[in-house]
Amino acid sequence: MSEKQITFAARQHQLTNINVWTADSQWLAFDVRPSGASFTSQTIERVNVLTGDIEVLYQARDGAHVGVVTVSPDLPPRYVCIHGPEHPDASWQYDFHHRRGVIVENGAAVNLDACDITPPFTPGALRGGSHVHVFSPDGSRLSFTYNDHVMHERDSRLDLRNVGIAVPLRAVTPVKQHPREYDGTYFCLLVSRTHAAPQPGSDQINRAYEECWVGERGYQKPDGRWQRWAIAFIGDTLTAQGEKRPEVFIVDLPDEL
Repeated sequence: MSEKQITFAARQHQLTNINVWTADSQWLAFDVRPSGASFTSQTIERVNVLTGDIEVLYQARDGAHVGVVTVSPDLPPRYVCIHGPEHPDASWQYDFHHRRGVIVENGAAVNLDACDITPPFTPGALRGGSHVHVFSPDGSRLSFTYNDHVMHERDSRLDLRNVGIAVPLRAVTPVKQHPREYDGTYFCLLVSRTHAAPQPGSDQINRAYEECWVGERGYQKPDGRWQRWAIAFIGDTLTAQGEKRPEVFIVDLPDEL
């Protein structure tokens, strides 16, 4: 198959490394960050691979930026991306622990995850920033990586990358006690457990990342039973000699989620 260039504008067109096609194979979703290391794109866009037509799906406002867009596996398509904070200031600007997911459909955006950074916190709300949101194969839920504002404020060395999921149990509406708290449309929780100082030679990890959903409808266990929902991810362990060793882990999730 020969290559075909489909964008020609004098700017960058950044594709996420997973789920950038619409289900009808007609469109590719992208953002316009000037480089992979900066987060300054103001729009999420898509290009028709047959005609080259480009459409703006969402434009951030009030000083916020967006990027790292992925697409749902169904039609009509839903798009999910990272959204930085509006009205950033000296105390709160874009960072790993200061971002959220938004779902864009028909030009409207809603928060994926809620945020509550004030004790006693709220079940289903996160305390920081989510990143690289990926729909499950049936489009009903999403996975993401996560960093925690509360732990970062205590000690940045305790803000360890984790893996989480967003499930359609119910919307989450924290009591707002901080101007940076907000509601979310999905119930979110973490599915990894990290340790700031993993025991060498053990399965303890200090970083969980690069997650994915397992199978179109889960996977079959050796005894023949089906596990409906599961997440696989890379976790950084320490060898007995104290050297970093990435390993692959799998988390079986309850059917109720």
